[in-house]
This record gives sequence, structure tokens and C-alpha cells, in this order.
Amino acid sequence: MSVIQRLQAPTPRFFKVLRTIGLSLVAASGALVASPIALPAAIVSLAGYLAVAGSVVTAVSQTAVEKEGE
Repeated sequence: MSVIQRLQAPTPRFFKVLRTIGLSLVAASGALVASPIALPAAIVSLAGYLAVAGSVVTAVSQTAVEKEGE
């Protein structure tokens, strides 16, 4: 199965939930990084880690596919 076919195949429900959580983490980190007030460096750094974690969870969840015949 090619990558394109894998991305277009149906995604199991559990991984759809994980994908939504990952996208939420990315959105929250983007809001923290782009906030108009000055935040401590630790929070900005944490936001960067949340962005990476959310991106990885989203990418892995998107490539999960249901087994055929089940």
C-alpha cells in the first residue's frame, strides 16, 4: 500500500479521536506562541514541544488504516 493510498483509506475511530487531540495541541501551542502578551520562556518552550507532539500524533493517526475484511 502506497503512502497516498494509506492516507486516503478509512481511519479507525480511535485514531480519529487522537488526530483531533493532536490538532488541538497544535492549535493551543500556536495560540501560546502568538499571544500578544509577554510570556515566560518556559511557557513558550513548552508550546514548542506541544506543537511537535501534536504534529507527530496527528501524522501517525492519519496514516493508521482499518484492516480490510473486518
